[in-house]
Amino acid sequence: MQVETRYRILIVDDETINIGILVELLKHQYDTIVAKNGEQALRRVIEHKPDLILLDIVMPGMDGYEVCKKIKANPDTADIPVIFITAKDSETDEEEGLRVGAIDYVTKPFSSAIVRARVHNHLELKRRGDLLKALSTLDPLTGLANRRRLDEYLAAQWQQLLRSGGMLGLLVLDIDFFKAYNDHYGHQQGDECLSLVASMLKSMPLRSVDLVARFGGEEFVIVMPLTELTALEKVATQICQLLQTKPIEHRYSLIAPYVTVSIGGAGLFPSQETSIEQLFNYADVALYQAKEQGRNRFVMADFQDENKHI
Repeated sequence: MQVETRYRILIVDDETINIGILVELLKHQYDTIVAKNGEQALRRVIEHKPDLILLDIVMPGMDGYEVCKKIKANPDTADIPVIFITAKDSETDEEEGLRVGAIDYVTKPFSSAIVRARVHNHLELKRRGDLLKALSTLDPLTGLANRRRLDEYLAAQWQQLLRSGGMLGLLVLDIDFFKAYNDHYGHQQGDECLSLVASMLKSMPLRSVDLVARFGGEEFVIVMPLTELTALEKVATQICQLLQTKPIEHRYSLIAPYVTVSIGGAGLFPSQETSIEQLFNYADVALYQAKEQGRNRFVMADFQDENKHI
């Protein structure tokens, strides 16, 4: 039986009575979070990632317009729909609310039925949008993140680590002798092999911040922000062990009777002197070395300047 999703709604108003009315109106169908000023609202948005925000305009300190601007300026929260619920009822006020990024504008006193209907409609629109976005960032064969999602994620993590510091780790995996596998077993079986390797990667005990993606062909990538060399080595070791303990037959491999991978790993500290391209180049060099050393193994990139990469 499918469990119905409980959407999370953030209610922002400096008047306790207004918050109480909206919570009572929505609590039976949705999970509600509340905030009584702009600063608190921005913290709640980051902490709880609500699916929808009901936002008052007139509040002490930071007003609703400014809160909405900040939400929309943050890539991590920009997609959260905002509905203004306010006593400011002029056309100019409504125009300003929509201009700063709100998806709807409801004036007080409001109709309970209208608020419920608009909340429902906008949550449904968001659900459909989220589904389309997810589908557009998934590799259809393996269900892993696709190249588009990988590029977006790398760029976002790079910018984050530029600000906060920390290393960005990368593992590049290549299935050994995959052309021979395809030539002898056929492309349909080759696709099944890719799916099985992807399922194995999905089963890895990775952190929520780590991303597994299909890079193209028989190549996969694991992005590990805020990591260390030992963590990269541990994951690479686990991958090789999983392929050995849950073997996928490969009678045409020159090194083992089952599917194996070669892995190149690298880490880089984002800065003005480094780049994502460098990180990939280092991992690719390590991958090449793993293949040169006999495949079915991992190699971590080795550098002299330990202040910038490992």
